[in-house]
Amino acid sequence: QVRLVESGGGSVQAGGSLKLSCVVSEYAYATYCLGWFRQVPGKGREGIAVIVSDGSTRYATAVKGRFTISKDNANNTNSLKPDDTAMYYCAADGPLQCYTDAPDALKRDDFDYWGQGTQVTVSS
Repeated sequence: QVRLVESGGGSVQAGGSLKLSCVVSEYAYATYCLGWFRQVPGKGREGIAVIVSDGSTRYATAVKGRFTISKDNANNTNSLKPDDTAMYYCAADGPLQCYTDAPDALKRDDFDYWGQGTQVTVSS
């Protein structure tokens, strides 16, 4: 059973930072696409980054330059804004999923395996 567990969420003031992590276990294959998404109540799940099998990361426009996300969880979310408030999820699928579309355009149905999420709240 594939399992993904996110951690590192919390409450910060605008301009602050958090370290989000995702631990993946029991994935059947050595290589996979790891995606990060976020969702606010009443809206769809928004893709913010994908980490491809060579370790490189592709970012959505909304977080590029502020978020650093890697498969070894050397992650950092810098210069957080109130608009970044959301539940953050990581997801896994086959390696080709990282190339099907830009991170911004990815949808919930594009990934088979999901974590339970970690809440990020940014106050002004």
